[in-house]
Formats: sequence, structure tokens, C-alpha cells
Amino acid sequence: MTRNMITAMQILWVEGTPVGVHRCVLAARSQFFHELFKKGNNNSTNGEKPRYLMSDLVRHGGVGYEAFQVFLHYLYTGKLKPSPPEVSRCVDDVCAHDACRPAINYVVELMCASATFQMKELVLLFQRRLLNFIEKALVEDVIPILMAAFHYHLDQLLSHCIEKLVKSDLDSGCIDKELPDEISSKIKLLRRKSLQEAESGAEEVDPVHEKRLGRIHKALDSDDVKLVELLLSESNLTLDDAHALHYAIAYCDPKIVMEVLSLGSADLNLRNSRGYSVLHVAARRKEPSILIALLTRGANASETASDGQNAVSICRRLTRPKDYNEKTKQGQESNKDRICIDVLEREMRRTSLSENVSILSPSVADDLNMKLDYLENRVAFARLLFPAEARLAMDFANANSTSMNTGLLASKSKGSSGSLREVDLNESPAVRAVRLQSTLHALRKTVETGRRYFPHCSEVLDKFLDDDMPDAIFLDKGTPEEQKTKKRRFMELKDDVQKAFYKDMENNNRPGRTSSSSSSSSPKSGVTYKARRKY
Repeated sequence: MTRNMITAMQILWVEGTPVGVHRCVLAARSQFFHELFKKGNNNSTNGEKPRYLMSDLVRHGGVGYEAFQVFLHYLYTGKLKPSPPEVSRCVDDVCAHDACRPAINYVVELMCASATFQMKELVLLFQRRLLNFIEKALVEDVIPILMAAFHYHLDQLLSHCIEKLVKSDLDSGCIDKELPDEISSKIKLLRRKSLQEAESGAEEVDPVHEKRLGRIHKALDSDDVKLVELLLSESNLTLDDAHALHYAIAYCDPKIVMEVLSLGSADLNLRNSRGYSVLHVAARRKEPSILIALLTRGANASETASDGQNAVSICRRLTRPKDYNEKTKQGQESNKDRICIDVLEREMRRTSLSENVSILSPSVADDLNMKLDYLENRVAFARLLFPAEARLAMDFANANSTSMNTGLLASKSKGSSGSLREVDLNESPAVRAVRLQSTLHALRKTVETGRRYFPHCSEVLDKFLDDDMPDAIFLDKGTPEEQKTKKRRFMELKDDVQKAFYKDMENNNRPGRTSSSSSSSSPKSGVTYKARRKY
């Protein structure tokens, strides 16, 4: 080993976290690191150490921070540490964790590290572990094992995975989408041979029908819902015949899912070949906006799949404790896994929307302007304090397409003088009334969605906004002239306070300064609410 290689430390970046490693130990234990560090020294200039990213080193799959720490410990000591439960288990209390998705993904990560860094003894060990998973795991959860076996040329493991998929009821659309062409073609060929050899004379797959389904799925992949409608009409198929909604929920952008849902002809209770409803498929994807859209349209959160799991248990068995228990500060994006589980569990507990607290405070229920004031305040502060949840509620309510959103973003183009409701002198009273009612409807729907799916966030907003109630009572006292003067001065003070607040927010979010809030909660990317003066 050369003297240049025996330096104190080297830094590898794993999931954005720097990990210090001893070059001499890694180079002695792994030929991969020996060549890597040697090459790095030869190419380095100005005495700077090379920057190694785990995502660049591991070309196929990925290696998380915890998995790499276990791998690193083995390089140093020759012993494997116990699996860290925060990444090798799910958050379903009744799961044995012997074949849930987090358990599989964790071992797959260790396999990727072992194969990439050429540790043959670990490859054999983890291959045995993965072989044990195959029989117990759901067929969807075998796919990550198959992909690792394919990319790292683990033929025995690959053949067991293929055998599992051939015998499964996983549909051909999923096989084509999830697997390399070479593997998907092999699985479909073996399935055809198996059908031909079956003594029972099982029904053979219609190639013409399969071709039509493939075209519909490709149209969805191209985000072309109009083409989907055309192909359905030409082939005399329905959305349900093609399981188009199942496919869109599994693989398409949420906006395309909403377009397919808006066609209005899909059965939300329809099961696919795996016995999954569209809500079960959405639970596997863990996209909150899709879950909320389905639940709002009447999908049943309590319904179980053929394997006895409902949407909540499906979601829980895909989620690691590390992600579920991730702590976020107020104003930061909440973890999607946690949002999905909370939404589904809350929906199962919910009996009726009538149990929710009234959307508007009684003191502002009779005046259109004050209703808009209250709701605009509420939505603006929701976007500031709970950006992920507020965005989901607004997306569902189509609030982004209303004048409300234009108003909230007004200060981007108008500076501090931006207003939520500018006066258009050419606008007739009737047109203005219609516009304000439309905005009010979108705001009410946004708040209602927030109360239904994010009651804890709504409680915080209730308390935050209720602080203004004593001021409102105070303003109503005295003569009409005194009330008018008080209200004018109150709104001026409120406007000044909010301007100061957002000025502080801008300063805190300037480059070079640290902030506890995520960029999504910055006034530049979200809330730019300015209070109106009312005289």
C-alpha cells in the first residue's frame, strides 16, 4: 500500500450526510475502495480531497445511511451489527417484520453495498436472507429483490424471483412497467408455457386484448387522457375493463389521476387481479393528494384486500419508523408517509362531516367581506404554518385556479402594496358578487377539507385566529363614529404588524442565513398574504 493512501480520513456522503471513513482500512478490505482511493489521489489537485457520493458509487439501487453504517462496521470489525429497527421494520404493530417492505429494502441495500464494493462473503450471506424473503413476501415486494439480482448477476436469486412472479397473479401491465424488457418477456413466455401445460385447460390470455390494454397504458404514460378516451371507444372497452384507474394511480402523475377520475365512469370499488381496489393501490403509492381525492369521492377506507389488509395496514407495512416518526418544525413539509397514514386512520374513525366544528366563527357568519377576510386569513396562515397539508387541501378544492390564489401571490408582482381583492372599476356589481362568491366557495371547500383530514392542524389555526376575537368585540363598542375610527386604526396596526412579520421572514430566508423553515414555507414560494384596510 502506498504512503499516499495511508491518510487519516476520507469523507463519503450518504443521503446528504457526511460519513468519515479510514482510507487504509477500506482499501485493505475492499479492492473497489483500493482502486477508488488510488484514482482519487492521482486525480486530485490543489491538495483537495475528492468528494465521493454514495449515489455515484452504487449505480444500481441505493444504500441508505443506516445500512452503510452496518456495512462499514463489518469492514472495521468483521462482525455484523444487529439490524437497526428504525429502517428494517415497518410501523404496523401486528407485523412480524419477517417479510415487510422495509425489512426487504434494508437487506437489498446491504446487498447493493456488498456487491458494489466486492465483499463476496457478504453477498452470499445477504443472498440467503433474500431467498428466505421470497416465499413469505407479497409479490409486489419481491420486485426490489429481483432488480438487485438482475443488476448484480445473482442468477440463483433471480431464478427464484422469476418463478415467484410467473406463478403470481400480478398483471402484465405491472410486469411491463416495473421490470426490464428482458425479464418481463421471459416471465410472460413462461406463463404462456405454464398455461399450455396445465391439465385443467385454463383460459388462455387473448393477445389482441392484451395489445389493446398495452396501448391504453402507454397513452396514460404519455399523459394523454384524450387518447385514452379514443382508444376505449375504438376498442369497445371501459375504464374498468382496462383497469385504467388502477394503472394511473400506480404510475401516473397525480394531475393525470385527477383527469381520469373526472371522466366519472370508473368504479372505485373495482378489484384488479391482485384483489386490490384503487384505494389499496393508492395506499401502496403513498401519495396524499390521490388518497384524499379517492376518499372524498366515496372510496371505503375500511375495505380489505384479498390478503386481509386494508388501506391503512398496507400503508403502515410500507413505512419505516424513521420516516413515520420524523420530526418537522412548524412551517416545514410534513413527511408524506405520516400524512397518508394519518389521513386513512382518521377517515376510518370519522363518522360524519357534521361532527366537525363549524367552518366559520359565529361572529363573522353574516357578512360576505368578513367571511372572506376570515377564510383568506385562515388559508394564508395554513400555508405558512402547514405548507404540505395546506397545499393538499387547496389542490383538492381547486383553489389554485381561483382568484384566491391570485390574491395570495399578488405581492410577488406588486410588492408590499399587493392586495387579495383589488378593486376593478370596470367590473359591474353583479360580476363582482359572482367572483367573490366563487372565491368564497373555494376557500370554504379548502377549510372543510383541512378540517376533515388534518384536524390537528385546524385546531392550531383555530387557536391562532381566535386570538383576534377579543379585538373584534372591543371594536364593536362605542358610538358608530368611534367604532369606525377604532376599526380603521386596528386595520392599520394589523397591516403594519404583518408587513413587519413578512419582512422578518424574508430576512431569515435570504441566502447565507439559516432558517428552521423549509423553502416551501417561505413567503417567496407560498404565503404572501397582505391584510386589507377597511374603512
